[in-house]
Amino acid sequence: MRKQTRINDNWYFSKEAKEVPAALPKDWQEVTLPHTWNGTDGQDGGNDYHRGTCYYAKELTREEFENEISYLEFEGVNSSAEVYWNGEKLAVHHGGYSTFRVGLKNIQEKNLLVVAVDNSVNDFVYPQNADFTFYGGIYRGVTLIGVNEDHFELDHYGTPGFKVTPVVKDDSAMVEVEAFVQAKEGYQVEFQIYDAAGALVGSKTGEESSQQTADGGKCTGEDVGKFAALESLAVSAEFVIQQPHLWDGVDDPYLYTAKAKLLKNGEVQDEVTAPFGCRTINFDPEKGFFLNGRSYPLRGVSRHQDRPEIGNALTLEHHKEDIDLILEMGANTIRLAHYQHAKEFYDLCDQKGLIVWAEIPYITTHMSKGRENTISQMKELIIQNYNHPCIVTWGLSNEITGGGAKDKSLLENHYELNDLVHKMDPTRPTTMAVITMCDMDEEIVHISDIVSYNHYFGWYGGTVDMYGPWFDKFHKKYPNKAIGISEYGCEALNWHNSDPKQGDYSEEYQAFYHEELIKTIAKRPYLWATHVWNMFDFAADARAEGGENGMNHKGLVTFDRKYKKDAFFAYKAWLSKEPFVHICGKRYVDRVEDVTKVTVYTNQPEVELFANGVSVGKQKKGEFPFFYFEVKNQGETTLTAKAGDCTDESRLKKVDTFNEDYRMKEEGEILNWFEITTPTGFYSINDSVGDIMKTFRGKLFILQTAKRLLAGKGKAKKNAEEKAQSKEKAQEKKESKSKNKSGIKLNKTIIEMAKGFTVKRIFSMIPMMGAKPITKEEMLAINAKLNKIRKK
Repeated sequence: MRKQTRINDNWYFSKEAKEVPAALPKDWQEVTLPHTWNGTDGQDGGNDYHRGTCYYAKELTREEFENEISYLEFEGVNSSAEVYWNGEKLAVHHGGYSTFRVGLKNIQEKNLLVVAVDNSVNDFVYPQNADFTFYGGIYRGVTLIGVNEDHFELDHYGTPGFKVTPVVKDDSAMVEVEAFVQAKEGYQVEFQIYDAAGALVGSKTGEESSQQTADGGKCTGEDVGKFAALESLAVSAEFVIQQPHLWDGVDDPYLYTAKAKLLKNGEVQDEVTAPFGCRTINFDPEKGFFLNGRSYPLRGVSRHQDRPEIGNALTLEHHKEDIDLILEMGANTIRLAHYQHAKEFYDLCDQKGLIVWAEIPYITTHMSKGRENTISQMKELIIQNYNHPCIVTWGLSNEITGGGAKDKSLLENHYELNDLVHKMDPTRPTTMAVITMCDMDEEIVHISDIVSYNHYFGWYGGTVDMYGPWFDKFHKKYPNKAIGISEYGCEALNWHNSDPKQGDYSEEYQAFYHEELIKTIAKRPYLWATHVWNMFDFAADARAEGGENGMNHKGLVTFDRKYKKDAFFAYKAWLSKEPFVHICGKRYVDRVEDVTKVTVYTNQPEVELFANGVSVGKQKKGEFPFFYFEVKNQGETTLTAKAGDCTDESRLKKVDTFNEDYRMKEEGEILNWFEITTPTGFYSINDSVGDIMKTFRGKLFILQTAKRLLAGKGKAKKNAEEKAQSKEKAQEKKESKSKNKSGIKLNKTIIEMAKGFTVKRIFSMIPMMGAKPITKEEMLAINAKLNKIRKK
C-alpha cells in the first residue's frame, strides 16, 4: 500500500554555496520547511531582494524507505529546481507554484538529497515582471511517497492519478471516474463513491467500465486524455447518482468522495481518493453567473499567498485564517492570483463553497521563449486541480499586453493555450484578465470564452464614475461576451482626513471608493464576476508609495491579518447575512472640524447613532447599507451605533490643529505638503489635471507643461526607433505615436484617466514612465505658475 511521509524537518540551507555538496553540510543554516530566503528582503522595498540560486540539503536513511518504489513530492519550489540524489541530477522543474515529483533510485544506507533552487531573472520561466515579490525557496511541503511496483500514476505533471467528471442533467448525475495505472497485467481497478456521511453510493470494477477494456489494456495518448503519461494504463467507469445532493456554493458545499483501489490477486496494491461535487455552471452574458440553474452573482476578492517575514511559506492554519476572513466578509468567490495556489487552499474552497478562478502566472510581459513554460504550467494547473468543484474557469493570462496587444507570438501563445484547455477540460470555460490599456476591440480580448478587465478608475487616474459607462459600452458592443471585473481597488494605510481624495492613501478614501464601486456593480447583473484587488495587503518589493515601501496596500485587510479596514465592512454590509454594525474611522480620532461626518455600515434594516449617550438620529436602510451622520465634535465623544441586537463603539476628540500622524509621509519624498502654496481661488499642483483643464488658461498650461517635460523622453525614443532594422521594430515605430515607453496604447480611456490625477501625483509617477524625475525646484516653479491661474 501507498505510504506518505512528510519530510519537512532537518534541512540545511545555504545562500552562499556555489555547488552541490558531496556530504551533508551541517555548517549550513538548519531550517524547517516551508521556507523562503526572501521573507525580509522581499518586503522592505528597493527591488533588491536576493534573486539567485540557493541550496537545500537533507539526509535520508534506508529505514525511511519501506516500499518497492519511492518518489519525492515537492508542492512548491520557486521558481526553478534541480534535484540531486547522492550527487546525481535526477530532475529539473521550471515553475514555482505547482507540484512535481521525482522518482528515486539507488537507495543507500545514507542518502544525500540536495535541491538547487533558483529564482533569478531569466527569459523563459513565468513570472518575470509583475507587481509582487517572487519569493525563492522550498516554500511548500515535501513528501516522501512509497508505492508498490503496481500503482496509480505519479509521474505525469504531478497528477493525482485519478480524474472525476460529474455531469448533472435533470434529476441525476452521471459521474465518470478514470484512474491512470502503472502496472503489469492481471490487475483490476475497483471504484467506489461515498456520500458526505460515508455511506456507499455505488461500487464498480474496471471490467464494468464502458470506456476501457476489462483487462486495463494499454491506451493511446488520445485515450489517456492527456492526464497521464503514454506509458500509463487508463481504466474508467460510470456511475449514475439519482437525485444527487448538489454542491451549491457557500449555501451548501456538499461533497461526495470517489475512491479507486488497484487490486492484484485480490490484494490492494494502491489506493487514491478524490472529493468531488455535483453542480452545473453557466455564464450568461446578459444575466451573469448561474449555479445549479439559479442566478448566483459572483462577488468576491483576489488573494495573494504571503505574510510578514515568512513570505509565501504558509501553513495550513494561515490558509484557514484567510478563508475565514473571506467568508466573514460575505464573499462567494476568490480569484487565486496570479499562479497556482496550495492544494490545501483549493480543498478549503471546495469545503466552504467558494467559487474559484484559477490561473497560471503568464503575466505582464510576453516572452517569446516562454511559450513552452506557459503550456507546462497550464497542464500542471488543470491536471492537479481538475477534480475541484470550486474551480469554474481557467485563466490564460493577466495584463499580458504590457508590451502591446498585436504581437504575433503573443496571440499564437494565447490561441494555443485556449485550445489546450478546451481539449483537457471541456467542462469549464477559459478567461483572461485584461488591463485598461488594452482596447476592448483588440483581437486578444476575444480569444478566451469569457473575459474580465482590470480597471483602477478613481485610483490610477480617472474617477470612480467611469466604471459603469465603460462596462455598459463593452456590454452593448459585445452582447454575447460575458464580461466581469477581475481587479479594482485602491490603497489605504493608517492615514486619515475628513476630505479624502484620490491618491491620499487614506482609509476614508478607500471606503468611499468601494462604496461607489458596490453601487456600480449592484446595478449591473450582467457582470459574471467581480473581484476586489486585493483581500490582503501583500509584498511587492519594487513598490515605493503610500509611506511604506515594498508593499501594495490595496488589501481590505492588513498584511498581518490583524486589522480589517473600513472598506472590508462595506462589503460585509452588502454581502454578508451575519448581523453586525460597524462605525468607520476608529483610527481617525482627532478631528479639527466642529461638525464631522460619521459613516456606519450595517446589514440590519435600521441603525441609530448615539454621541455620549444622546441620540444623533435613527436611519432606515435605503438602496445600500451605508449610513451617514453629522455629529457635533466637542471635547471627547464616545460614539455608539445600535442596529437590532448589534452594537459598536468608537471615539472622537476635538483638536485645534490637524494631527500630522494622520498625514501620509512617503519615504524619500522630496516635497513636503507645507511647501506647496495653495492660495484660495487659484490652482496648485494639488489640483487634478481635469479640474485645471476646465479653464482655457489651465488647459493651455497643462498642454505646454506636458509637452516640455516629455520632450526629452520623446527625442530619446525617436533615436532608438531609428536604429531599429527589423520588421518588428518598424511596426513598433509605426505605433509609437500612441504608446509610451512601456508599449501602452494611449486610448481615450487612458487619457480620461489621466485627468483624475493631481499634478503632484503625476510628477511622482513620471520616473515609472521612463522619463527623468522632476526636481523639487521644478515642482515649486510649476506650482507658482498654477497659483496665478484662477479657478473656474
